[in-house]
Amino acid sequence: MSFLYLWVLLLIPLLLWLLRGRLRRTSLQVSSLGLWSDVDAGRARYLWIPVFLRRMTLVLLLLALARPQAGSTYSMNVSEGIAIQLLVDVSSSMDMNVRDLDGQNRSRMEVAKEMVQRFISGDGDTLHGRGEDLLGLITFARYADTRSPLTFGHDALLQIVSSLEVQERPNEDGTAYGDALALAAARLQNIEELQFGLGSVEVDAIESRVIILLTDGENNSGAHLPLEAAGLAKAWGCRIYCISLGDTRVGFSGEVQIDKLTAAEQTLKHISDETGGIFRQATDYESLLSVYEEIDRLERSDIATRSYDRVAEWFWLPLGLALLSLLIALLLEASVLRVVP
Repeated sequence: MSFLYLWVLLLIPLLLWLLRGRLRRTSLQVSSLGLWSDVDAGRARYLWIPVFLRRMTLVLLLLALARPQAGSTYSMNVSEGIAIQLLVDVSSSMDMNVRDLDGQNRSRMEVAKEMVQRFISGDGDTLHGRGEDLLGLITFARYADTRSPLTFGHDALLQIVSSLEVQERPNEDGTAYGDALALAAARLQNIEELQFGLGSVEVDAIESRVIILLTDGENNSGAHLPLEAAGLAKAWGCRIYCISLGDTRVGFSGEVQIDKLTAAEQTLKHISDETGGIFRQATDYESLLSVYEEIDRLERSDIATRSYDRVAEWFWLPLGLALLSLLIALLLEASVLRVVP
């Protein structure tokens, strides 16, 4: 408890000194009280009560003027997070094999699923997880499908990622990452219009919007061209990180060709460069992990600690008691303790 105007309290002793003296309201000077020594004082013994209540009213009013306050200070971590749309290719070519860290062959789909899960939840080593970020998942083959809207429910998202499968229907096979990019950019553009059960988290705190595209092929389906979708993403402030998951290319001399890009990869690189992202190639588990580690380092949330002071005004309490004290004094003086002036 504190007082905004502490100096007002100094007036209370001064007031009590000015009002010093007996609490009886009236008196009559007589030569002797002997004649009334055996008479009961009756109501006269209570005449000090209204006087006391009036003085208490003045003291309480001074307390109210001093503005008593009860305050508390608390800190809140505010995350200026990132909204990330994860785009995963599920076309039939994702069933091809790549080597993992143990040198074993695993399908591209299995490696991609594990990498996305590690990116979301972290691995306790180089990937820190995206606990503060808003994440969504879109898969694509011939068509782009929203598997998860943007959400902070990462546990549910991890389950969705674990259930992803390669598209086996020939009539739905293909690679339409242009449609997936356009859909992801639109989701990020309309993020303020979505309603989330986020408690104290505010969508306004999202400072960065990112699309991470993982594909192993060339765009050959869909209604939107990749460059068209990239233009929408750029106009809406979205960065695109493109990952090309393919085979190791070896030249005639037997050297691994890294810098030489295919036409499909050149398109992916152009998309990333235009939107402020990066393009990376991956040919196995280790190289794909290094790409996600790089993106994880580049896109980190800024967490700031803000302190707030909560102040509760308590002047109403002494003010209410003062009014109540005065009211009781007036009622007593007008009824049972009424005296003749």
